[in-house]
Amino acid sequence: MEPGPPGAGAPVAPQSLSLCARLSYAVGHFLNDLCASMWFTYLLVYLHSVRAYSARGAGLLLLLGQVADGLCTPIVGYEADRAAGRCARCGPRKAWHLVGTFCVLLSFPFIFSPCLGCRPSTPEWASLLYYAPFIIIFQFGWAATQIAHLSLIPELVTNDHEKVELTALRYAFTVVANITVFGAAWLLLHFQDPAAPSSTPETGSQLGPQDTAVFRNLALLVVGVGAVFSLLFHLGTRERRQLPPNDAHANGQPEPCEETPLLAPARARPLLLWKHWLKEPAFYQVGLLYMTTRLVVNLSQSYISMYLTDTLNLPKKFIATIPLVMCLSGFVSSFLMKPVNKCIGRNLTYFAGLLLVLTFASWVALADVQGGAVYAVAVLLGTGCATILITSLAMTADLIGPHTHSGAFVYGAMSFLDKVANGLAVMVIQSLQPCVSELHCNALAAFYHWAMVAVTGGVGMVAALALCSLLVWPVRLRCWDAAPES
Repeated sequence: MEPGPPGAGAPVAPQSLSLCARLSYAVGHFLNDLCASMWFTYLLVYLHSVRAYSARGAGLLLLLGQVADGLCTPIVGYEADRAAGRCARCGPRKAWHLVGTFCVLLSFPFIFSPCLGCRPSTPEWASLLYYAPFIIIFQFGWAATQIAHLSLIPELVTNDHEKVELTALRYAFTVVANITVFGAAWLLLHFQDPAAPSSTPETGSQLGPQDTAVFRNLALLVVGVGAVFSLLFHLGTRERRQLPPNDAHANGQPEPCEETPLLAPARARPLLLWKHWLKEPAFYQVGLLYMTTRLVVNLSQSYISMYLTDTLNLPKKFIATIPLVMCLSGFVSSFLMKPVNKCIGRNLTYFAGLLLVLTFASWVALADVQGGAVYAVAVLLGTGCATILITSLAMTADLIGPHTHSGAFVYGAMSFLDKVANGLAVMVIQSLQPCVSELHCNALAAFYHWAMVAVTGGVGMVAALALCSLLVWPVRLRCWDAAPES
């Protein structure tokens, strides 16, 4: 059902979208997903193993990016909500999406390219300072695009199962983006080896300075492909126009239009603004669940490369093939989310995915992962992460419900928590690394082994506690339920 023209008043939110509209929406986050795949999977290993920066230096740059993203996210969410109704042509969400897209396209390639003007004698702090502006611009653009795209879900559909389907489609393209990155990385690493400066058995299969061009070309490919899909999103997605909060009645109700019922409801409710969310216990319950979910997904993605190369001592091609297996597993499971959620509900679906993640952690901690077992644990982790991520996003959409006018703030606040928590967690892990200056040492094997166990098993247990809180105290908006009659 297509929204009405801007001059026809505020149309009723559509109950369902055509297949073309759903696909157009789903590809709107493709550029972000491509960049996030490189950022979380390859940034640490690129800075440490390829550019030869210290572990703390690499962790500091990732922390800078996460803090910048975390600070920008709630600000963008608040501004996107406040700008509702002011962009008559494309809508406030799509306007922010466009701004964010340009920031990402202009800054991301510099992050995975050598420092311009730097020499071998350049101190590390100066080289790291060079990357800081590009990382900040990239993270601002990424946050603007993410919040604008997420806050469109309750705008486009209102049915719970339609929200799950839209979220699952969105995640399916996230997996496609990851497959694209890892497949391209495998090809670039595969065809780069014969021309590498050092092709001896000791160094030919290990990451090093000879792989600089691989990551630079991969970043250029990412922004090129992502730009095309962002264009498709803007051409195929229509955002319904909202009235700004200042145009509402004094009692909190929107101005009447052609679709307004002649008989007002017996009980009128005020708008739920951003400051009201801070008084809702359910806001913090879902926020904790979303934060721990993102910690499991992002930290496991960040350290899987080091776990494969330093702990399992596998050739560098496995930093592409194993994440690829994880993504394919997530891709298959994403299409099962709608029927599974409908059959057993949100909480049990999340619990099932969390069990897979905890099984992965137990297997890594207690058994020797070699041979075909590497692919088996990759399937467990990929399926589990996909399940808990899709379900946590659907729970967030359920929390927002009909309060779409402040939906961007909710997504922004929760993303702030997860971004800052991810950055601090990475910095702590990098600071604990036993080999500060040496790229490869024996102590790294045990270190990254237990790091993977901690980020999946340890954080997974905290996520289980957050889920238990939702079972004991189900989501309920108290301020909304207690609103007086007008």
